[in-house]
Amino acid sequence: MTESGNRGMISRRNLMLKAGAGMLAASLAPAFLKAEAAKAEAISELTPNSALKKLMEGNQRYIEQKRTFPDQARSRIVEVAQGQHPFATILACSDSRVAPEIIFDQGLGDLFDIRVAGNFLDDVVLGNIEYAALELGVPLLVILGHERCGAVKAALDGKAVPGHISTLVAAIKPAVDSTKGQTGDAWDNAVRANVTMNVNKLQSSSPLLAEAVKAGKLKVVGGRYDLDSGKVEIIA
Repeated sequence: MTESGNRGMISRRNLMLKAGAGMLAASLAPAFLKAEAAKAEAISELTPNSALKKLMEGNQRYIEQKRTFPDQARSRIVEVAQGQHPFATILACSDSRVAPEIIFDQGLGDLFDIRVAGNFLDDVVLGNIEYAALELGVPLLVILGHERCGAVKAALDGKAVPGHISTLVAAIKPAVDSTKGQTGDAWDNAVRANVTMNVNKLQSSSPLLAEAVKAGKLKVVGGRYDLDSGKVEIIA
């Protein structure tokens, strides 16, 4: 057979293979979309308390080094490209040691992350939280501080800091001031107070979120991440 004949056969074979792959993808598409819709419905039916339970179970797996690395396969990439249905919003510090998907053993599309040094509320952060709660229907918000937070330490020290770092210190200072006179570790007292202050501040700062909490559609808790053990403790 001539070389051109071989090329013709190969081209026809490739065409048939591509056609077969297209037919297979078309046949799988309805099932995929159905599975995506089912998962979205399951997330929408997740209660705030069950969302918190799911999150804390993931943290326990992380502590015990029994992580399952959920929702990280190629199929998950394709799935979440169609839309997101996170079950928890995490307002965490920007600290590189506090990565929510890792410490809670979650994957793509599971958590709506907002990260700012000192894990405090401002108008931009509140806008993000309102979007997650009202537009995405996320039933849980965790304001997550952590052991030995550098931003909290800067506010505790009270020394002059350069540039816009001063805005972080100013936001955290009220929490630091509230711990004066307390016994125990001043740094950790301030970390805990900062979390509690922002949990309490949330509803007064956003009527929309306050209404969601009142209606039972949103649960707000405060947590402290222990850098040494990996444990997240609910403190507010």
